[in-house]
Parts: sequence; structure tokens; C-alpha cells
Amino acid sequence: MSKRVVKLIVISDFACPWCFVAHRELQTAIAQCANLPICFEVEYRPFLLHPTLPLEPITKNEFVGKKIGRDKWEACKRMATERGEEVGINFSFSGPVSSTIGAHRLVIKAFEIGGPAVQSNLITLIFRAYCEDDLDIGDPEVLADVAEQAGLMSTVEALSFLNSDECLAKVNHQVAEARAKGVTGVPFTIIDGKWAVSGGQSAPVFVKIFNKLAETPVLPPSQSSTPVPATAVAVA
Repeated sequence: MSKRVVKLIVISDFACPWCFVAHRELQTAIAQCANLPICFEVEYRPFLLHPTLPLEPITKNEFVGKKIGRDKWEACKRMATERGEEVGINFSFSGPVSSTIGAHRLVIKAFEIGGPAVQSNLITLIFRAYCEDDLDIGDPEVLADVAEQAGLMSTVEALSFLNSDECLAKVNHQVAEARAKGVTGVPFTIIDGKWAVSGGQSAPVFVKIFNKLAETPVLPPSQSSTPVPATAVAVA
């Protein structure tokens, strides 16, 4: 008997460390649910937490410290570092930050070329480059190297893509669509168009939702503009 496909749309931004945590936790949860009568198709879509980020890099400490205040930023770094250690992420916050639009364009292209598996692999590598290796993911050459490492395309092909405006309209459309549905923060995961999980939830939270979903008859997608929170419905 074939498994029912559950569509997961993960709205995310590379500038958010919690999105890397959520990416890792979701991967773990899906692996732990391999024996369920459902399987998963995951698509990552863009969000711009800081839409005014410049193309030229500035340090994370300078940008975020000014944006939310030094004390709050230090507390955020401590929390992210502790949570990251739990899931095998070695966060570093001393590197640069710049616009994530180019990275999002590349992620959309990855889904078009190779589907969920290729996109997920690329996302992991971009997160590592930004969150662990302190690389500037606004730099086309950095992204081109990551694209080649992911097996998506050669550095020459990636640079040609990044120096064009291909997929830019899709990034802008999907960001606007997310905001129109009431998404104001990420990560934000939409499950089969019916339920939503907000924030960097743990793998056990996702596993509980997926187990409940496996026992639930197929329902039509929600007609409302915003999916119902899964933590209030699917886990109850």
C-alpha cells in the first residue's frame, strides 16, 4: 500500500538562527517517522526578516545589536548557542550579514531543478556557511561555491544565475504571500495547507503532530487565509 504524501511548506530565512535549528529538528522528526503510513514532501519558501539588509555586508553583532539592543542580542546568542549544541549546530555570531535574497533565489531554483532533496541539501549547506563558518551568503561567489558543493550546478552556472534576476519575482511573490497570510516571524511550517507550526519547535513536537496526522482521515485544505496552529489542533 502506497503511503499518503503530506506536503510541508517551511517558510524560513537564513538570517534567523532558529530557522537552522528548525531545519535540523524537522529532518530528525521525518527520519523518526519512516515507519508511519505517510511520507513527506518538503518545500522551503523565503521570508525576509530584515528586508532592508544591505547588499554590502556588516557584522552580525553590529547590525542585530543596533536593531534589538546589545543586551537582548547577547541573550539571543546564548539561547541559540545552547539550543544549537543540542542538535549539533556550532553557531558563530562574529561573521557578516547581508541581504539573503540571492540565497533565497538559489533555493527556489534548487527546488525547480531537483525537488525537495536537492533543495534541502542546499539549504543545509547555506545555513552552515552562514551560521557556522561565518561566510557572507550575500556574496555571489560564496553562494556559487555552495551550489557546486551541493551538486546543483557549477560555479560558473551559479554565478550566471546569481548575476541575473531569475527567480527574483518568485522570491518577492512568496514573501508577500506569506505576509498576506499573517506570517510575521519564522520559522513557520504549514502542514498540508491545514495546520501551522510556528517557531523553532523540537523534533518530538513534530513527531507527535505527524503521528496524529497519520491517524487522521484526509481532509480538504483549509479555506481560511491562515492555517490553524497544529500545536492547538493536531496534538490535542
